[in-house]
Amino acid sequence: MTVSAQDDVARFAALLRELKGRTDRSYGSLARRLGMNTSTLHRYCAGEAVPVDFAPVERFAALCGASGEERLELHRRWLRAVAARRRPRPAATAGAAASGPGGEDAPARERASGGAPGAADGVDGPAAERATAGEPFAGCGSSDGDVVSGPLEEAARGRPWYRRRERVAVALAAAGALLATVGSLSALPGDDRRPSAGGGPSAAPGASVTTGPATPRARASSPVPSGSAAPGESPAPTGTPRRSSAPATGPAAGPAAPADSAPAGPPLAWTADSQVWAYGCGHDYVVAKPPGQVPPPPAPQDAGTWAATQSAVHGGETIVELSVQGTSDTAVVLTALRVRVVGRTAPAPGNAYAMDQGCGGALTPRHFAVDLDKDRPLARAVAGNDAGTPIPAVRLPYRVSAADPEVLRVTARTGTCDCRWYLELDWSSRGRTGTVRVDDRGRPFRTSGIEGLPRYTYDTSARRWAPQAG
Repeated sequence: MTVSAQDDVARFAALLRELKGRTDRSYGSLARRLGMNTSTLHRYCAGEAVPVDFAPVERFAALCGASGEERLELHRRWLRAVAARRRPRPAATAGAAASGPGGEDAPARERASGGAPGAADGVDGPAAERATAGEPFAGCGSSDGDVVSGPLEEAARGRPWYRRRERVAVALAAAGALLATVGSLSALPGDDRRPSAGGGPSAAPGASVTTGPATPRARASSPVPSGSAAPGESPAPTGTPRRSSAPATGPAAGPAAPADSAPAGPPLAWTADSQVWAYGCGHDYVVAKPPGQVPPPPAPQDAGTWAATQSAVHGGETIVELSVQGTSDTAVVLTALRVRVVGRTAPAPGNAYAMDQGCGGALTPRHFAVDLDKDRPLARAVAGNDAGTPIPAVRLPYRVSAADPEVLRVTARTGTCDCRWYLELDWSSRGRTGTVRVDDRGRPFRTSGIEGLPRYTYDTSARRWAPQAG
């Protein structure tokens, strides 16, 4: 390189250093903001290399806060520096470049410049070209970071910009084809992906598949009643459809699980009827209406609809008939039955309406008696009686299956509160245990005391409600 060419490059580098000196940032900080190596930025400012394109130089000037006039001057000096590097070196200069001032030989200068021949005086060899042209000024793999540090005609003639982009495109296409091939091979079934003997995919360890009837998710395991009334909220009346149950899974529930996989849901199904009358005829409801606005007593099978239309509440006692059976021939053991009271308030206002004029029978079914007035009510097994013949109480644990169902009757009584409550039934089967919540279609059962309330019975001859005598 001639002396004038060196001066042009030096003046360009000097302006870069001047702009850099105005900031309080180091070379490393500026290089990180520009997305490039610190050594590359230092070579630009030292005059050892010149970027091919002015765009990265302009971004550097903007980062350093250069004015418009300074950017124009920087562009002018950059043009002169690029032109100086493009000038072919005279033969004498090329011959004299073998040794530098002070008799330093070429190998020593090569070592000082990183091992690339000609790097010390700005002439790139193959290694220097790879070291500089592969380091962009602003990153992102663009050609803005290409560096001119030797005769540009040879470098440009050997690898134009569009050739470099074509190589990148070809490399990306090859990588995409390789990934697609690997993905196709991984999708093929191997020895560990063979279908199970049952015809379906083998279940992963710990995975469970729900088969057959299962209780609703809100009732299966939650110890907190989801249907309890919030403080200050008026509780819902007892009048709900007659039965609540765990929905059974029909044929549309999906494909059957393999025989060796354990079901995820409870292995039992249940239905609960809270509109059961004592002996099939005796029951009281609390209705906040005068007798003239209350219709005649319904038939027992229509009690749920009648109570719903009158916003009636069970008076004094609630009888819940719970039918439980397994979903398969595998035995399910019912281990415990608990009562959860979720709310106690003063008895509901209104009148007590008796559904009968007194009835009785020779059959007293066995049941679980619950005293809701206790702080912690328990479900206590009580034996029944059939015309003098004792009926043993259902004492838990008890076993059920699909072919061996069981009916549990729970009689809950109160005299001093408007109580809201539900049942919890614990089960165990094939090493699994769980708890199902039994309630009134998602809401707690409700029973209100009738002590001190006016009580009416229906006079069938006069077709009206009349106060109970005595």
